Amino acid sequence: MEAIVGSFVLVAASEMGDKTQLLAFSLASRFRKPWVVLGGIFVATVANHALASSVGTWVSVHVPARVMALVLAVLFLGFGLWTLKPDTLDEDGGKPPRFGAFLTTVALFFMAEMGDKTQLATMAVAARYQAPVLVTLGTTAGMLVSDGLAVFLGDRLSGRVNMKYVRWVTAALFFLFGLVSLWTAWRG
Repeated sequence: MEAIVGSFVLVAASEMGDKTQLLAFSLASRFRKPWVVLGGIFVATVANHALASSVGTWVSVHVPARVMALVLAVLFLGFGLWTLKPDTLDEDGGKPPRFGAFLTTVALFFMAEMGDKTQLATMAVAARYQAPVLVTLGTTAGMLVSDGLAVFLGDRLSGRVNMKYVRWVTAALFFLFGLVSLWTAWRG
């Protein structure tokens, strides 16, 4: 349960204000099919995070525990710093999508998540818990909650939620995970 809850909280918080959340808002505004867009986000996230958590688990099995804890500490502390910088989304010039709302969402979301902090955090959390299925469930649920807010409530929430505070809380979570990993490396 700790793997699901920990990965859910970390990804849900880190996704707030992330470029993929901005992409979710943009796609929902463009297509006006929120459930189709959310379905595309789900498929892309499961595929992307299953890959990331599998890689993270494989690495954790093949790297000594103390080294892994130190690497995770550095990654989490780096993610905390990265989170403090707000994301932006580059527009595509208003070109009409070629493949419809669902396939466009799947393709764009999968590609946008490649190398994104939530994908890398998924790898790191999977390495920490060594439970790729549970981590994928938690991170996917976290993405769907955060991006679901963008898809269904984006216009109403954007004026009421100060993203600066959300970034600070998210960065604090990454720093906490980093410090716990650092403590583990030091003790080991």
